[in-house]
Amino acid sequence: MKNRLIAPSLLSADFGNLQRDIEMLNRSQADWFHVDVMDGRFVPNISFGFPVMKTVREHAKKFVDVHLMIVEPEKYVEEFINQGADLVSVHYEACTHLHRTINLIQDRGAKAGVVLNPSTPVLMLEDIISEVDLVLLMSVNPGFGGQKFIENTYKKISETKDLILSNNSTALIQVDGGVNVENAAKLFDAGADVLVAGNAVFSSENPEKTIELLKI
Repeated sequence: MKNRLIAPSLLSADFGNLQRDIEMLNRSQADWFHVDVMDGRFVPNISFGFPVMKTVREHAKKFVDVHLMIVEPEKYVEEFINQGADLVSVHYEACTHLHRTINLIQDRGAKAGVVLNPSTPVLMLEDIISEVDLVLLMSVNPGFGGQKFIENTYKKISETKDLILSNNSTALIQVDGGVNVENAAKLFDAGADVLVAGNAVFSSENPEKTIELLKI
């Protein structure tokens, strides 16, 4: 059976009531917690670091997926794993030695993902695809929540699927940015395994129901 996993992004949660929102996700049909880490250098925004990650891990009862939108991610992956990350994804564009960083994440006992910005072609993953556990396709330019979905993402999902199959890779395909109840089914049908949804979930009047609808 094809994966239809939903990973709500805590970047869109209410930070004044973070524990409440985490407990809501624990109750919901959400599969993963998605943690967006931004440094104000790789992307034009700053989110949060280890103290918030520690709080997430203390209360989250599901898989924790950390997306590092930072320069020199290799300096910090071990600490995020120590703080409870089950999967750490790093940007192709931010890693000088991508293969080494992927191996470091896996050697420390976590799953490893590679992220592509909207303008980075899937072809760039040809030499790493058999090593990674996940490919995250950004469907907006990273740095801010609530942006408009980039339609070319459907083509990139198809290209990524072809690359995975032709290399006998077991990598999952994750999509992040502009995901909502209107496009979720189409993204899954195109070949996505995991959808990150922030604004669509946390701005909803009934987040648990929205998560349920995203999975249909």
